[in-house]
Amino acid sequence: MDLSYTETQDMLRDTTARFLADTYGFEARQKMIASTEGRDPGVWRALASELGLTSAPFAEEYGGMGGGALENLIMMEELGKVIAVEPWLQTVVIGGGTLQAVGGSVAAEVIPQIIAGDCTIAWAYAEPTGRYDLAHVSTTAKSDGAGYVLSGHKAVVYAAPWASHLLVTARTGGSTRERSGVELFLIDAKAAGITRRDYPTVDGFRASEIYFENVAVAAEALLPGGIDLIERIADEATMGLCAEATGIARKLLDGTVEYTKQRKQFGQPIGKFQALQHRMADMLVEAEQIASMALMGTLKLDLPAAERKAAVSLAKAKVARSLKFVGQSAVQTHGGIGITMELAIGHYFKRSTMIENQFGSADHHLERYETLTLPV
Repeated sequence: MDLSYTETQDMLRDTTARFLADTYGFEARQKMIASTEGRDPGVWRALASELGLTSAPFAEEYGGMGGGALENLIMMEELGKVIAVEPWLQTVVIGGGTLQAVGGSVAAEVIPQIIAGDCTIAWAYAEPTGRYDLAHVSTTAKSDGAGYVLSGHKAVVYAAPWASHLLVTARTGGSTRERSGVELFLIDAKAAGITRRDYPTVDGFRASEIYFENVAVAAEALLPGGIDLIERIADEATMGLCAEATGIARKLLDGTVEYTKQRKQFGQPIGKFQALQHRMADMLVEAEQIASMALMGTLKLDLPAAERKAAVSLAKAKVARSLKFVGQSAVQTHGGIGITMELAIGHYFKRSTMIENQFGSADHHLERYETLTLPV
């Protein structure tokens, strides 16, 4: 099997890596996340309007480069290497992926705005209860004349403080855990009746608790596809996280190797100690497995639903466990300074810890994989 990337994909990676190296150093990132807004909006504008990178995964009919999931993988890996707080996952992978899947007039209107950098999207799917069950939705969308009225509470909505639009899961019928009746709505983030409580997350991002109180939306806000579409988008987002984990794992490994060359004990660099050499060799193996599983799962996103879900769950379960090993090994090798705010390694570790549980923990995905693949 040929696993090499195309010349265009290599150029995409090189362009992204050079730009992020110039604009997203550790000190620059620290200033961004400490600012009032929690990021530098100029970085997103540069990614979109100046470099045109946001067009990479979109079809040419929308003004894109004709790419897809592999282009998102490349971008997420490079963003992971600098633990970027840019809303690529929420806006391009989730928002853009949803719109491409449903097509129609809404996609034709909004995707060009995403490409231009004028539209950012946050996915409001999680609720205070329900954990990883995408069908556990209490937020309601009641039919009201020519549209719907949304009411409910969404929790830990990443990138919501920066979003121009919200992608919201809401129930038009059925009880809380039923798959039927769960729908997806794309709405204006500033619509009347929406209130937010914004806060920083442990990994340096920004998120919100969002409350919907009789929010009136037009019928066109309902995107067709129901729970099947929601699960597909969640799988694509999960593989985006796995790609980000690839970049993070490589930086955790590189940082650890560099530290062991500088830190001395008993008159020599600790990197010469055989026990640490073995540990770093194990970290390398796990980092390479993260990269392999991220690529495998991404390549299987177009398979029929059951096969796609199984591949994604297998990938996420392995990535979560491998990333945990790499992160904990990096911190252990650094000692106490490994979790300080002043050292980059601690920030990579925090982000890796969040990724382990986003869109499902290792245990959740192993259970899902077993359900999909083992005979009843």
